[in-house]
Amino acid sequence: MTLSLRTLALATALTAVGMAHAHNAWLLPSTTVLSKPDTISVDAAVSNDLFVANHAAMRLDNLLITAPDGSTVKPESEAKLKHRSVFDVNVGAPGTYRIAVVNAGGFASWKDKATGQQKRARGTPESLAKEIPADAQEVTVTQSVGRIETFVTVGKPSAPKPIGQGLEMVSTGGAFTDLAKGEKATFALHIDGQPAKDLEVTVTAGNTQYRDQLAEVKVKTDDKGQFSVTWPTAGMYWIDASTKDNKTTMPQAKERRLSYAATVEVMP
Repeated sequence: MTLSLRTLALATALTAVGMAHAHNAWLLPSTTVLSKPDTISVDAAVSNDLFVANHAAMRLDNLLITAPDGSTVKPESEAKLKHRSVFDVNVGAPGTYRIAVVNAGGFASWKDKATGQQKRARGTPESLAKEIPADAQEVTVTQSVGRIETFVTVGKPSAPKPIGQGLEMVSTGGAFTDLAKGEKATFALHIDGQPAKDLEVTVTAGNTQYRDQLAEVKVKTDDKGQFSVTWPTAGMYWIDASTKDNKTTMPQAKERRLSYAATVEVMP
């Protein structure tokens, strides 16, 4: 499915409800395209306005930086501020780097047998197993798998190898960092390595704090999990999708919630 963000901006049931009513998690690199090896900086935050750090810093416990050859790169100068986390990445090899924060865990609710009070907890399968009492009543466990990422290329772009787990964006032949104003880009979303069919995808341009409306556009993936975007302007964009299924791997969980968000840069 192909769309123009400019053409459909008014045809997608836009409202004046701003992003202040929903917090969005994102990674924002200082640049996404370099002609030679260098060091780039990345902001990581959960915010009200897109790409404006005005709510909370993102935790970087599960930060994973993958070089073009598949090796892992360690972040540098990592720091957590009040509203954002920051770190540097030495991009020294040609090709495309994947910079991602990958979260996997779950949340649970139950009724305490002794007091009858409702209890809740979030964490890993191991921590939840310790927190939920053996005699807990009305236990509900939901698994969550999320990926927040961006891409940076040195020289000629390369296609990052698909992860094959959870919800992810994969290349359909084009590059994640070779995007330009007025051109159409086609990507695909996969769930556990298979096409994510009929999944709603939201594409939003940055600088939302300067707009009366979000001007976000929603499009659904086709039978191959593919969707296309024609970029109306240059700048940073946020691609977001989420879904749920019953393919859980966490004990007691009956539902799995999957989320994905990526920051891409569109050149003039």
